[in-house]
Amino acid sequence: MLVLSCNGSPGNNLPTYDSAQSPKKDTPITEVPGQVKDTTGLGGLWFLQPVLPSDTVTGKIPRLDFNLAKKRFSGNTGCNSMSGAFDFTDSTLQFNQRIITTKMNCVGYNEREFIENLLRTNSYRLQNGILILMFNQTELSHWTRKVAPRPVINKA
Repeated sequence: MLVLSCNGSPGNNLPTYDSAQSPKKDTPITEVPGQVKDTTGLGGLWFLQPVLPSDTVTGKIPRLDFNLAKKRFSGNTGCNSMSGAFDFTDSTLQFNQRIITTKMNCVGYNEREFIENLLRTNSYRLQNGILILMFNQTELSHWTRKVAPRPVINKA
C-alpha cells in the first residue's frame, strides 16, 4: 500500500511556500547623507588595520576569513591560527565563545585581549571598504581587504 501526503497535511513540517505568490522584498536601507555605501559585504578575507605597535609585534597581521554560508570563520590572531563559529545579520555580529586556537607562545603580544575583543563584538559596520567591529556604539577594530602596513613608531 502506498500513502501520499501533501504540504497541507496535519503534522507535516514541510515549507508551505507557494510559487504562485510574488517573493517578499527586503526593506530598503536608509542611507546617511555624506556616507559612502559599501557593497563589499561581510564574507571573505579581512586583515586588521594595526593601531598599536603590539598589534604586529610577532610579524604577522591578524586576519579573519568569514564563510557566511556555514557561519564559520578562520584566521590568525597575530600569533596563533584560530577558527570558530559566528552568527550575523545585516548589522549584528557575534562570535561563538568557543574559539579554537593553536598554542604557540608569542612574547610581547597580548593575544588574550585580541580574543576578548572579538568576543565583545555585537555589531559591525561597513564603511568605505573598511569592516568596523563594534560593541554597541564603540569601535573595537578596523579591518581591510588588503594587508595594511605596520604602524610607524616615532622614536624621538
